[in-house]
Amino acid sequence: MSFKLNSLKDNAGSRVGRVRVGRGIGSGLGKTAGRGQKGQKSRSGVSINGFAGGQMPIYMRLPKRGFNNVFSKDYAEVNLGVVQKLIESGRLDAKNPIDHQALKAAGVARGGKDGVRILGKGEIASKVAFKVAGISKAAREAVEKAGGSVEIIARRNVEKTDA
Repeated sequence: MSFKLNSLKDNAGSRVGRVRVGRGIGSGLGKTAGRGQKGQKSRSGVSINGFAGGQMPIYMRLPKRGFNNVFSKDYAEVNLGVVQKLIESGRLDAKNPIDHQALKAAGVARGGKDGVRILGKGEIASKVAFKVAGISKAAREAVEKAGGSVEIIARRNVEKTDA
């Protein structure tokens, strides 16, 4: 038997049709459509999530702490020792400037919607040029001691223009 596209079939039971409720007593889900008799939950358009039957709800009993700072920055943090290991393994090229895209491609800068920040843990021996959103004081000193350079770039939000 040859394999042809027009002879392909799904496995048995891989596609299950949706259940049509309220379509007669023979279906097993007729009349009340599996919602039981009367009451608030049998009606349409009812959402009682978080309602605890008149008891004080759990979300009101628990204490609230802190707040979400809308001005906080989200940096991907990378240590100098990690950068040096990547250069030695050949996953980063020390001749090119090391920026967020290069570190992301190497798999070390995860997240960081506001850019990448270099921290001073570990040592760097290679002469590298960093183009990053931030760098710690110790990391900057270590990079400049190794003969490298640091350029701080500001992440700008591009505003939409009406055209």
